[in-house]
Amino acid sequence: MDYNKPPKSQVEVSISCANLRNMDWFSKSDPMCVFYTKQFGTNQFREFGRTETIKDNLNPKFSTTFKMDYFFEEQQNLQFDIYDVDSSSSALNNHDFLGTSHFTIGEIISCPGGTKEKRLIKGGKGVIRVTIEEIAECKQIINFKFQAKHVDKKDFFGKSDPYLAFYRVGATKDSKFRVFKTEVIKNTLNPVWRPLRIKLSDLCNGDADRQFKIECWDWDSDGSDDFIGEVYTSLNELKSHGNVIKTLDLLNPQKRNKRSYKNSGVLEILTMELSEIQTFLDYIRGGMQLNFSVAVDFTASNGDPRTASSLHYMNQYQPNQYQMALRAVGDIIQDYDTDKQFACYGFGGQLRNGHVSHDFNLNGNPQTPFVAGVDGILQAYHYSLQTVRLYGPTNFSHVIRKVAQQCQTGVDGSVYNVLLIITDGVITDIDNTISEIVLASLLPMSIIIVGVGNADFDQMEMLDADNRQLVDRRGQKADRDIVQFVPFREFLKGSSQDFIQCQARLAREVLAELPDQVTGWMTKRGIKAKPPSDFVALPPDLATQQNTPYYDSATASTMPAQATAPLYTQQGQAPSHQPGQAVQQPYPGQSPSYQPGQAVQQSYPGQAPSSYPNQPQSYQVPTQNSGNAPYDNTAFQQHGAVVPYPNTPLQYSDSVSYSATQYQQPGNAPYPGSTLQNSGNVPFPANAPQQSGYTNAPIQQPSVGNGYPLANQQPPLP
Repeated sequence: MDYNKPPKSQVEVSISCANLRNMDWFSKSDPMCVFYTKQFGTNQFREFGRTETIKDNLNPKFSTTFKMDYFFEEQQNLQFDIYDVDSSSSALNNHDFLGTSHFTIGEIISCPGGTKEKRLIKGGKGVIRVTIEEIAECKQIINFKFQAKHVDKKDFFGKSDPYLAFYRVGATKDSKFRVFKTEVIKNTLNPVWRPLRIKLSDLCNGDADRQFKIECWDWDSDGSDDFIGEVYTSLNELKSHGNVIKTLDLLNPQKRNKRSYKNSGVLEILTMELSEIQTFLDYIRGGMQLNFSVAVDFTASNGDPRTASSLHYMNQYQPNQYQMALRAVGDIIQDYDTDKQFACYGFGGQLRNGHVSHDFNLNGNPQTPFVAGVDGILQAYHYSLQTVRLYGPTNFSHVIRKVAQQCQTGVDGSVYNVLLIITDGVITDIDNTISEIVLASLLPMSIIIVGVGNADFDQMEMLDADNRQLVDRRGQKADRDIVQFVPFREFLKGSSQDFIQCQARLAREVLAELPDQVTGWMTKRGIKAKPPSDFVALPPDLATQQNTPYYDSATASTMPAQATAPLYTQQGQAPSHQPGQAVQQPYPGQSPSYQPGQAVQQSYPGQAPSSYPNQPQSYQVPTQNSGNAPYDNTAFQQHGAVVPYPNTPLQYSDSVSYSATQYQQPGNAPYPGSTLQNSGNVPFPANAPQQSGYTNAPIQQPSVGNGYPLANQQPPLP
């Protein structure tokens, strides 16, 4: 057990609502919230608890809170259902349903003030506000440095090999619990131990007057350690000595009755100071961001992607191991990155120009490796499989160096970087890779390596230096352990068909050490967490207007039975995102498939171009047209009007929007940075007029019935 690890985090969830729908004739609604959590590794929600019922209130602030454990390495999905309580019945179908909303703990904690608002869906109007706070506990630690002098000689052919053991004392001195043990100092009677840290809650349960016990032992290789002496003291007793060196006698009870016995040595406390642990949640609530980068193995040992035996083979029924690893880790980390722009690289692949690269941009864009969200990563990965030839060798050092260079500007604690490397084989440049890891250990960076397939991964275990320091060929030691390696095959045994559970188990394993790596780097640099920033509420117009169903990434394929009604029911709308549901009268030519990782093609004139600049039109790109195809971070499109998502430009007249794209076609909306406009287009954000003669306005050729045919005509209201 590592006694220097931060305390386990437990959080408290509190809930309030505003502008709920009134369901009662002669009074107001009597709201109650039912709280669900999703079971680990499944798509099933279970009821966690219920709040009290608040009478006649459309803006309830529930006093009932819920305490739960927080695990960074798991995507902890939450669901909140609001009901108007009509009777004393516990059966929910006897009450009026007012709406539901879905969150993850990560997305709430990473918001300013640890609070996030969302509009209630499937129930009319209103918003729900959820706040998560870390439960206060004793975060203080005591920092000691000890030395001993003249301890008893215990070895026949040498001196002693002393170490110290610390115990929390129970109700009686006979009951004790070991909380810490120092390293052994070989062959000396005057040992000096390394500085140590012990949590105050472990040492004395946070009580400065409570005694604790220190024992000194002589280590023996056969396990029969020899007792040297002991001392009882308390923090307040030690504080009373002031800043001078504190000297304590080590006493052996079996020798006390001897007339000439004085002690078995003396223990000196060279330094002692109290400090407070900064937890991972402290840094997240203070605004720290996690930057996520990925690197995918494109070496030939993966096998031809067109054959079912290949590790890169795209199975329409189940994702491959690369896809599962990208989804498992990315889905969790993206909650802690506000812009959700991720750098994606490949290594070991031969590009179209014949060059073999070990750090090429996975999206095919030579200007930037960044893509939007986990879906963007998967699309870029699929795109490269069509354009990059699998080659070799397996070199890690190039991509580690590239990501490390990006970390140079974020050493103030505002950003921590995570690089995920997925590979199928043995590293070819092992010495260079170790050297890059040693250098990166000084930076705010961690490396996760997932091994896919059945190769020999002994080298990876060497990089994951849990019990020793990593040393490069020049003898330079890593400042800290920043690598976590896991072979994916360990999570496929016995459950190869249940890929959702495989992903969850993989994420839990590879991300478990990350919070400690973050706090470890911050502590070594003396960086303290910033105070939490203030909560930012939804704009009033979004918080109060009548709700329109929209797609929420946290709800996809996770809704309980009572919340699985189709979201889209009007003719011309896009198909439902709920797995297993029928397509809801799709627009002519529009693809009914919007499952991540599947091609989305359509034949409607003005089809959206590829999200990869300079590439052929439309491969693996979610498309939108008149027909309301909602996507994360994209305006919800309707014929002639829109319901905007937060922070998304409004779009009008059947327009579509794809960020970072400049390819234009007739009927499409303009794109950021583009000047090419076509007949029937509508103006970009700021609503530039359609008529010529306006300064700084894109040239428009309006046609009757499209956009704004008259100069004084206003756009439709959202």
